Amino acid sequence: MRKSVILSSFWVGLSLASLNPAVEAAPHPVTLNRIELHASAVGNVGGRLAPQLQGKPVVVDIYASWCPACRNIAPTLSQLKEQYGEQVHFIVFDVSDQTKAKASEAKAKELGLGSFFAAHKSQTGMVAIIDPATGDILAKHRNNTSLSAYTSVLNAAISAQ
Repeated sequence: MRKSVILSSFWVGLSLASLNPAVEAAPHPVTLNRIELHASAVGNVGGRLAPQLQGKPVVVDIYASWCPACRNIAPTLSQLKEQYGEQVHFIVFDVSDQTKAKASEAKAKELGLGSFFAAHKSQTGMVAIIDPATGDILAKHRNNTSLSAYTSVLNAAISAQ
């Protein structure tokens, strides 16, 4: 089932689901730094993230070296890192093997993303954008190479700060 993410704080009627059926959405307002961003969220990671992640949207990548989707979206993620630099927190949870998955699990717990990691560790090639103040998942994509699918959400989240 497709649902639209509408960034009404800018009166932009952009349906992310129409850009890629891999995006999920569920309607309710979210906040970033206590400023309401009227966007749809696709869930919650279990609450506020760790203090070191506050103040910037968080992009979480579930990665594995053996994953074709991960290799496919790598150029898009590289472009996002170059475009947003210090405006966004980028986190990679590497699940390539058992040792790396254990380290990623510990990192996830430390950052307030333990339940998110537990629920998504098998979904390699998945990238989520999370509001650190609320834990709301603003967008979730799997094997989506469309740069605009990410930038539209990140731009709205950054400008709401």
